[in-house]
Amino acid sequence: MGYNNSVYKKIYEEYSQKYLIARKRADERASELRAAIPEIARLDRELSLVGIEILHASLSGGDTQSKIAQIRSKNEALQQRRAEILAANGYPADYSDIKYECSKCGDTGFIENTMCSCMREALVLAGIENSGFVSLIREQSFENFSLDYYKKSPAHLDRMTWNKNFLVNYAECFDERKSPSILMMGGTGLGKTHLSSSVAKRVIEKGRDVFYTGAIDLFSQFETQRFKTYTNEPNELIERYFECDLLIIDDLGTEIINQFTVSTLYNLLNDRLSRKKPTIISTNLSKEDIQKKYTDRITSRMFGEYQVLFFMGTDVRAQKLMKK
Repeated sequence: MGYNNSVYKKIYEEYSQKYLIARKRADERASELRAAIPEIARLDRELSLVGIEILHASLSGGDTQSKIAQIRSKNEALQQRRAEILAANGYPADYSDIKYECSKCGDTGFIENTMCSCMREALVLAGIENSGFVSLIREQSFENFSLDYYKKSPAHLDRMTWNKNFLVNYAECFDERKSPSILMMGGTGLGKTHLSSSVAKRVIEKGRDVFYTGAIDLFSQFETQRFKTYTNEPNELIERYFECDLLIIDDLGTEIINQFTVSTLYNLLNDRLSRKKPTIISTNLSKEDIQKKYTDRITSRMFGEYQVLFFMGTDVRAQKLMKK
């Protein structure tokens, strides 16, 4: 799927506007110069005819190279004279030039048929803004995920080192059609959200559409849509749960569990699995809790088709508070 359609459309439109605005401002500066300095108006008229003169020279036959060289020499002299007049009047030589934000692509977003790095960066930033957990992505990364908090137990350290390495590789090699879904299990404060946001950041940087939601917000959205019987308009947020390249559901089990939420969860997970769209779920529930709260069909899919990561250790948030 790649970049989210609405994000791509938004950035593409922004670039179209930037390009037009840059040209409009250049025209305004040129008009200002011509009004203030009549000689500039005359020179600009002469310069505007250079292209036509070169075309005529190339079609006239005879020694075309000599004719074109003479025209180019004349053009350089006109440009030099223009720069001198501007300087004498306190203007820089490039005052009326088009000033693009990106000199490489001229604010088009593309260099020939290749997307410019400036547009890729804009899409990444917009993807982060559109991901659902901007602050987490900005603050948390693989680089600042410390394994020091797990060193009290060699078994915990080994497990968490393995989890981190697995998730780093998962993010680096992410493929929206081949990467597995993941179930992160473990108590509060063990790094599930930190590592899932780290995955999200890296996957967004690769140009993929990632969406994060807490379980409570997820089911609240579906509940709201359920009672909107007065409209047939599609809900873009609901659609995104199904269509994004990577869906991250945090804190599964904190929602009010009833027949509707169980049915909604099954439909969402089953749909994404059937279309090979990866999902990452984090939960504080044990396998036994999941079996009690949800149907066997959901439990079977989670433990049969998801890569299960067990998080171990002592609450990192509590450890950080004790150090203060």
